[in-house]
Amino acid sequence: MADVSAFSALPDDARLWIRAAASPLDATTQSALLDRLSTFMDGWASHQQPVEGAAAILHGRFLVVAATPVGGGDLSGCGIDDLVHTIDDAASALEIGWVPSLHVLYRAPDGTVTAAARRTFQQRAEDGVVTADTPVFDPSLTTLGALRDGAFERPARESWHAQLLGTPATT
Repeated sequence: MADVSAFSALPDDARLWIRAAASPLDATTQSALLDRLSTFMDGWASHQQPVEGAAAILHGRFLVVAATPVGGGDLSGCGIDDLVHTIDDAASALEIGWVPSLHVLYRAPDGTVTAAARRTFQQRAEDGVVTADTPVFDPSLTTLGALRDGAFERPARESWHAQLLGTPATT
C-alpha cells in the first residue's frame, strides 16, 4: 500500500479526491503543490465549521486530498468548490497538467505509472502489453478507508478495469 501517513489523524469515512498528473512531478513541484494546499487547508471551512484535511503525493503522480468537517457532518458544495479551485489554481501556477478523467492509469511493465485512453488500454490488452495482472489505479475512490484498504492500486482482474480486458472483475 502507498504511504498514507499524512492522513493518520483522519477517519476512514473522510472524503477523498484524487487527481492524476499528466507527467511525473519532481520533488520541487510536489513540495510547492503541497505547500499551497496546506495554506488553503489551514483556513478551510464548510458551513462555517473548520475542515480537517491533508494532502499527499503518491507515486510521484497522484495528488490525494482527504478531509472531514471538524465535529462531523458533510462538506458543503461551496467547501468542495473552494478545494477544487485551489487545486486548479495551484496546478496552473505550477504548470501541472491533469490526466483526463476517462483515461486508465496503470503500471507499465517497467513500473512507471502510465495513462491511456480506454480504447488504447483495450488495444494494449489485445496486444498483450497489459494483462489481468497489470496493476491499475482507481482515482474514483471517495473515502480514505478505501485508500487505506488498498483499493487504489490492484491487479486489473480485481478492479472495474477487468471489463476493459473483456473479463469480469474478481474480488
